[in-house]
Amino acid sequence: MADPSSFAPPSRIVVAGASLAGLSAAKRLRQLGYSGDLVLIGDEPYPPYDRPPLSKQVLTRRLSTDTTLPQPRDLDIDWRLGVAARGVDLTARRIDLANGDALDYDRLLIATGTRARPWPKPDEASIDGVLTLRGRDDADRLVPRLAASPGRVLIIGGGFIGCELASCCREMGLAVTIVESERVPMRRALGERIGAFMAGVIRDHGVDLRLGAMVERIEADNAGAVAAVMLKDGKRIGCDLIIVALGAVRNVEWLEGLGLLTSARGLRCDAFCRALRANESPAPGVFAAGDVAHWPLVANDGHLVTVEHWGNAVEQARMAAHNMLAGDITGMRIHQHLPDFWSSQFGLNIKCVGLADSAEEMAIAQGSVEGRRFLAVFGRKGRTIAALSINSARWLPAYRALIEEGAPFPPIEGAVDQPRMRKEAAGFASIDT
Repeated sequence: MADPSSFAPPSRIVVAGASLAGLSAAKRLRQLGYSGDLVLIGDEPYPPYDRPPLSKQVLTRRLSTDTTLPQPRDLDIDWRLGVAARGVDLTARRIDLANGDALDYDRLLIATGTRARPWPKPDEASIDGVLTLRGRDDADRLVPRLAASPGRVLIIGGGFIGCELASCCREMGLAVTIVESERVPMRRALGERIGAFMAGVIRDHGVDLRLGAMVERIEADNAGAVAAVMLKDGKRIGCDLIIVALGAVRNVEWLEGLGLLTSARGLRCDAFCRALRANESPAPGVFAAGDVAHWPLVANDGHLVTVEHWGNAVEQARMAAHNMLAGDITGMRIHQHLPDFWSSQFGLNIKCVGLADSAEEMAIAQGSVEGRRFLAVFGRKGRTIAALSINSARWLPAYRALIEEGAPFPPIEGAVDQPRMRKEAAGFASIDT
């Protein structure tokens, strides 16, 4: 039987995570007329800020590390910054903070996001000059290091963040090496074919790209500063700065053992953004949004996904806000935002709608790879599930609509401005998801 208190109008809503998602939820709650107490908890001392510029304009000093997000003056938020959430009592509806405080709630939104995955060997991770990039403090440490013109920057990891970092380094005239264990960079997001294209672009811009390579250990000099890395194949690469770009860790440890369904993939929630208990039933009054959420995507046949993209953080938080005020499930709405993301690197504007990583096939639908201006479409089981543009974003809106309506793959054939399409393997099959 449903908990009747879940349907009563809330008088206090607590948001764990002073993030883009947290702020987006707060703004939507006020827009919807919620006038009760609204508390935002953040483990960082800063109000919500924009993270994407940190790996782009901030590093090249076109922007400062203060990328605070704008917010209306009338949100009337009780800010609890610089203090982390430490636990939740689902029965008492109480959240505990690291400073010993406890807050009762009628509704709780968990939007604690992710943190950078560190180098797995703590003694090597603590060497002077081994850094990561995820938050504002990371950027504050990294910016002066790059400005000091290190002789060589070595980036461990060739995903989107690693490649954006390398692009910034080359823009600054710095020598840079990427060490990536996959056969192509960004393979988990782009697949083999597009990843191979990007490898060519990256090398054309002077990056020493080591593919199919892994770092065995990080070495320090006699002063305790970074000196080199030793690869598993025995090769040694000297460097003055190392940036570890091995992806993200979801901030769910504080929820373990408290009755919620958590894993390395995040906090499980349903399509209504309701957090689930260990028995997969909704936890009364608890919702999740943003990078920490692990949820069923309608456009992906209901498969569980975690989406670390700006647009999803905003839209999922807004939907969670609506559903927190909706009362029973009859007034709730399903979160079915089609994920999208973008990246700017090596002179290319890369944009994608949908999630391509479960695709079986792909085809170049517009433009040409040789001209570095094209649009690729991805299909699964005869249906178009994603589209990716390289310097060709004007074509994306049409393909977004086709993806949302479940159009066949490929969705458009025989247009006068199209190349002759050839289906090929998408190159995701062997990826462990």
